[in-house]
Amino acid sequence: MIISASRRTDIPAFFSDWFYNRITEGYLLVRNPMNHHQVSRINLSPKVVDCIVFWSRNPSRMMDRLHVLQDYSFYFQFTLTGYGQRLEPNVPSCREAVAVFCDLSEIIGKDRVIWRYDPIILSDQLNIEYHAARFEEIARHLSGKTGRCVISFVDMYKKSKRSMASIAGIEILAEQMIETASILSRISSEYNIELTSCAEIIDLEQYGINHGKCIDDKLIEEISGFTLAVKKDPTQRSECNCVASVDIGAYNTCVHECLYCYANYNHNRVHRNYAAHDPQSPLLFGEIRPGDKIHERKVVSCRKAQAPLF
Repeated sequence: MIISASRRTDIPAFFSDWFYNRITEGYLLVRNPMNHHQVSRINLSPKVVDCIVFWSRNPSRMMDRLHVLQDYSFYFQFTLTGYGQRLEPNVPSCREAVAVFCDLSEIIGKDRVIWRYDPIILSDQLNIEYHAARFEEIARHLSGKTGRCVISFVDMYKKSKRSMASIAGIEILAEQMIETASILSRISSEYNIELTSCAEIIDLEQYGINHGKCIDDKLIEEISGFTLAVKKDPTQRSECNCVASVDIGAYNTCVHECLYCYANYNHNRVHRNYAAHDPQSPLLFGEIRPGDKIHERKVVSCRKAQAPLF
C-alpha cells in the first residue's frame, strides 16, 4: 500500500503531530468523503506501507522528527509557486519556502524532494513573462536541491472562478500552455531539473516534458529497493498517471486557503474542522458519531517477492 498524505490537505504543515502519533499507534481512521458515516481503519505497519507520499507547502513542522519514519520509504511533493498572499494567504513567503525546501533536501536527499510549480495561473498580472521570471528565480535557488519539477495548468472549476474573480484569471489556451511550457523547459534544463507535467491532456514531449506520475512507482522502487506490482489509480481522472494509493487526508481542512484550491470549498467549514482537530484522535478531525460504521480496510504490501539468489 502506498499512502498519500495528502491530496486533500497539507498534513505536514498543519497536522504533523497527529501524523506522528498515528505512526506510533500504528493505525488511523479516515472518513469516506462521499459517505461520512463510512470510516476506514488503516493499518500503518511498515510491513504493509510501501511508501508515504507527502504533499506540502511547508513541511518545516515535521522535519525535526523524520527519524520516526526510519522504517518507512517516503518522499515529498513540495509546492513552491511564490504567488504571494493575494492568492496564497497563509503560505510562507517564497524566500522562506525556498529555505525550507533546501533544508529538507539536505536532510533526505534531492531525489526525495519534488518541486511542484503548480498550478500555473494566467491573468493580466500573472502573464507568461511573470512565470518565466518567477520560475527562473526559484529554479536558480533549487538547483542541486531537487532533480525534478512538476507543472500543471490551473483548472478553472466554478469554485475556482468565484475565488479568483479578483485577479481575473483566464481559461488557458493550448497555445499559451505550449509557449509557457517551452520557456519553463528551457529554464529547467539550464539548472539540471527534469520537467514533467501533471494530469495534462496536452502533449508537451517535443519540449522535453513527459507526462509524469506524482505517485510514482519507479521512484518508489528506487527509494525502497523493492520491485512493486501496482496499477494506475482508477479513482483519479483519466489524464492522471499516478499509481494506486490510499489518501489519509480530509477536504475542507487546509488552512493555507489558496484561492485556487479545489480541496477547500467552504471557508467556514475549514475553520470549524480545523478547530475540531485533536492530535490524539485517530481521526484527522472530529469524533466518531452515532451511525458511523468503522471497517478494517484490507491493505497489503505491493512489493514483489524477491527471487532467491540460489
